[in-house]
Amino acid sequence: IDVMLADDDKLYFVTSRGKPFHHQLIQSPYIAVTGMTKDYRMVRLNGTAKKVSQDLLKRIFEENPSMNGVYPGDSRYILDVFCIEEGDGELFDLGSYPIFRESFVLGHSKPHRNGFIIKESCIVCGKCKTACPQQCIESGTPYCITQENCLHCGRCEEICPTDAIQKRR
Repeated sequence: IDVMLADDDKLYFVTSRGKPFHHQLIQSPYIAVTGMTKDYRMVRLNGTAKKVSQDLLKRIFEENPSMNGVYPGDSRYILDVFCIEEGDGELFDLGSYPIFRESFVLGHSKPHRNGFIIKESCIVCGKCKTACPQQCIESGTPYCITQENCLHCGRCEEICPTDAIQKRR
């Protein structure tokens, strides 16, 4: 989908009633949206879409003038407007080192805490720090993972000899 309008912490898009995507949305409103720039900055959003009034079509076409060539005149009324007002996601910058990631929520969704933590049972052996591809584990007692630079790959968890590293819940 192309997000056509962002307003009041909601995202709006359109799709025509004849498309399989429209039928899928009506049957199951759960969606995932991803996008990436040429310099490897990415966004991922998981959420729920709901069909809303066609009253927004005029504004959507005003803010996206190229749509007038795709659906000229009254043909635009084959489109239904959908809104994503609840969801969670992440912003990633995979073009930097270390990578950068930030979680966000849309609407009243509760944030998911992904990644890993190092528990007090850490024996400070340093194996996790050495194994981390992004070098985002800091020395300490216990060691600490810088979450915004973590890939969530799990290499640290697999290499820890004392199972002191666990997935965040």
